[in-house]
Amino acid sequence: MNVQERLATFLEQVRGQLIVSCQALPNEPLFGAEIMARMAVAAAQGGATAIRANSPDDIRAIRASVVLPIIGLYKVELLGYAIYITPTIAHAREVAAAGADVVAVDATLRPRPEFANLPEFIAALHEATGLPVLADISTVDEGIAAAAAGADMVSTTLSGYTPYSPQDTSPDIELVRALVQNVPVPVLAEGRYHTPDQVVRALQAGATAVVVGGAITRPQEITRRFVDIIQQTTQE
Repeated sequence: MNVQERLATFLEQVRGQLIVSCQALPNEPLFGAEIMARMAVAAAQGGATAIRANSPDDIRAIRASVVLPIIGLYKVELLGYAIYITPTIAHAREVAAAGADVVAVDATLRPRPEFANLPEFIAALHEATGLPVLADISTVDEGIAAAAAGADMVSTTLSGYTPYSPQDTSPDIELVRALVQNVPVPVLAEGRYHTPDQVVRALQAGATAVVVGGAITRPQEITRRFVDIIQQTTQE
């Protein structure tokens, strides 16, 4: 299949549905490809229609465990650069080789180690992987630029993770709404979605699908939210 055929297949599977992000970093208690694969199986059994996964090892293990489409990325910190989600073509190739169906990249307007020109970067991603490109952005302007540069989808993943985007504990549903009105490609909602009601609101705002991570797959974060509420209540 070519990129557009892969994109159409992916969108058919996820439209109006939940995507679960199964990720754990080395400093987290659930870190490990086998654990993330089991988490993906649990998400699939719960009704998730796709998985978002980080690193070739995790993607490979998840690919062997579920039949759901995978949004793959590779978080790598590079000296001198703030971006870390699939920062280079080489990282994207590894994501594709591991079995991802979509490759997610940081498409913010911050400096990157390759291709200062975003259209050239996205074109190179398509050429190197043969996969649809999901542009993780933090503002409307970045979403517009990513779509114009050839990204197949945009996601609100990085809202709140760049110093110039809204810093909030709630999901940026206004960004979803603005993107839907201003970009010609599908919009995924992601970032700080903690409740089913928030997911429904994002879909009502026009999101093609919603990605939920920590609220489902990071028990330390789930526990902390309970503890915080208890502490706030007892202090009143």
